[in-house]
Amino acid sequence: MISRIVDISTPCFLSIKHQQLVIEREGQKVGTVPIEDLGVLILDNHSLVYTQQLLVACAEANVAVIICNEKHMPTSMFVPFDANSLHTKTLNAQIGASEPVKKRMWQQIVQAKVGEQAKLAKRVNPRIQKLAKLKETVKSGDPDNVEGVAARMYFEILFGDGFRRDREEPGINTLLNYGYIVLRACVSRAVVGAGLHPAIGVHHKNQYNAYCLADDLIEPLRPLVDAHVVAIVQAQGKDVALDPPTKRTILRFLETSVEYDGRGVPLMTALHYYAASARKVLSGEARKLVIPSLSAEIPSDSAVVIDPEE
Repeated sequence: MISRIVDISTPCFLSIKHQQLVIEREGQKVGTVPIEDLGVLILDNHSLVYTQQLLVACAEANVAVIICNEKHMPTSMFVPFDANSLHTKTLNAQIGASEPVKKRMWQQIVQAKVGEQAKLAKRVNPRIQKLAKLKETVKSGDPDNVEGVAARMYFEILFGDGFRRDREEPGINTLLNYGYIVLRACVSRAVVGAGLHPAIGVHHKNQYNAYCLADDLIEPLRPLVDAHVVAIVQAQGKDVALDPPTKRTILRFLETSVEYDGRGVPLMTALHYYAASARKVLSGEARKLVIPSLSAEIPSDSAVVIDPEE
């Protein structure tokens, strides 16, 4: 079963009945979704009302719940910490992973990230070759910060000279922020489903960050979001806003199929395989992290036609 992403952006009353998410508007039922089919629930309206019972049901079904602020940006996320029956055993192995194991794992993540960035950059500018070569220079633990060097080059290729990735800047950066946060929720959901703790990272170690491991594993997947933002910018120009129709367009990256271990699978399924692979590496059962391989395609113009807001 492919997990569904539900984005609620209009005033509604949300409850749970017979293990179904029930959506009511002005006293009338307008839709239902089986909880077991849900992967991510995005709550994006300040007039939404929902029950505690619904949140409990989402936690029990390993549904990531995202709450957005008045600017439609995700501001908090809920994921369960007991979604795997071997959570304690896995957690002990995760905590006990050696530094060489974590450095080697981070090397593989950065190599995959730079490789995926190079594929997408080549679609934007086929003449650019230097980015692809950087992948081979990543050492264990990435002491030379090849990741940062590649990122600066990559974003200028995608969005033009002078563009800088800055979370506080509006426009393109806001679109990237939104897509990354939703993707982060999906990765976090897979992480806890594998019995791992999202706060214990292999490279990210900020004591104030509850999702360090998710922030490690998300890195090679970011170009999925980037490709959709590039398509939006190509269709609308750089002066873009994060309105509800644009959000729906960005969220289409969640419908992507990726290559995992030599076969095509839906992204949400691949994330669970990916998290399980991370668990094996951290516990010493495997040396190589199996990372999803993304498509280098930029969505066509037809894929970014913005429908009127419902």
